[in-house]
Amino acid sequence: MSFSSEVKEELVKKTDSARHCQIAEFAAFMGMSGNVSETDNGELCLEFVTENELSVEKFSDLLLRIFSIKMDADTNKMVKNGKETIIRITRQSDVAKILQTLKWCDDRFTQIEPVFVDARIVAMDCCKKAFIRGAFMERGSISDPNKFYHYEIVCKYEEDADILMDMLRFFGLDAKVIVRKNSFVVYMKEGNNITDTLNLMGAVVSQMNLYNVMILKGISNDVNRKVNCETANLNKTIEAAVKQIKDIELIRDTVGLDSLSDSLMQVALLRLENPDMSLQGLGELLDPPVGKSGVNHRLRKIGEKADELRQSMGISV
Repeated sequence: MSFSSEVKEELVKKTDSARHCQIAEFAAFMGMSGNVSETDNGELCLEFVTENELSVEKFSDLLLRIFSIKMDADTNKMVKNGKETIIRITRQSDVAKILQTLKWCDDRFTQIEPVFVDARIVAMDCCKKAFIRGAFMERGSISDPNKFYHYEIVCKYEEDADILMDMLRFFGLDAKVIVRKNSFVVYMKEGNNITDTLNLMGAVVSQMNLYNVMILKGISNDVNRKVNCETANLNKTIEAAVKQIKDIELIRDTVGLDSLSDSLMQVALLRLENPDMSLQGLGELLDPPVGKSGVNHRLRKIGEKADELRQSMGISV
């Protein structure tokens, strides 16, 4: 099961006790995938169309909780159309209750105007959270966090995406909108934003699972950084030692090591005998012992002497 499916499996069991929050979540399902149509006999019909079985389960549960509407009556049906499930509400009393609750009509039903969400429905913070949960359940997804971090909700219309983006930003989340084909996608890519979103939607188990992944990835990244750093330092040490030996061999084979001062010649001989030894190790072998910086200073002097020889011989440094 994908991480996205795990989140939705957790959310389908999460239902707020407050009726106003239940209405807000129901409004999200209708705003994302609901519509109003007219039957052949001129009556109004409400439809919710989805390919998500968990959305069907949650939508049906909210219908029962809020409106006491069941799908076993002849006038309210659930039908399959290929991959899609269509929940169709045709009993006029039920249609009226839902339209009024969603604020999709005026008091006298003279004007029907479906909207993504009426501002009064998501006036409270808890209702905004419920709406975000419903929108994610119906049109949202989260990538496998072991690969990368990405949270998104796909909207049909730009104004709907802007409303949802503003709702997420209300909670301090860095949500953005991009256009993908004929859709508008509200998305976030930063791991901490996604964990916070899981928390506000009520998916606390999934939030902890994501935290664990982030911690393990952080440890792995730290280890890799340290290994890369140590490798880089080791390569620099090896390159420096090779250069030092070449300098010493050039001096030995041209003017002789006895052309160096006693302190420099002592370091030169030790380096030739111990090509892999650290500067600290070389310093401990000297008599008297010398610190790492002292050994480095002497080897740098030897390098300058070798560069002078190269220049006098016409060899590029």
